Amino acid sequence: MPQLHLASEGSHGYRWLTAGEAAHYLKVKARTLLCWVRQGKIKGYALSGSKRRVWRFRQEDLDSCLLGSGPTVLDCETQSVLKKERRI
Repeated sequence: MPQLHLASEGSHGYRWLTAGEAAHYLKVKARTLLCWVRQGKIKGYALSGSKRRVWRFRQEDLDSCLLGSGPTVLDCETQSVLKKERRI
């Protein structure tokens, strides 16, 4: 399996990923990842200084979610956002 070479390491040795890179790393769509950020399931860092909100993610935080040492991403009790929007 080829190794991913994504984002650069920051000054503290953290590996920072863009929303697209983090979504690819987690094998989900970027929209799903940003939804998880709004729900508090994944820790994201909003950058200031731009008109739009730009997010960055630490690979360490994503790994902790996947390994279960952080908040659980795939929580069965969480309702789908689409169900709320569709009003089923």
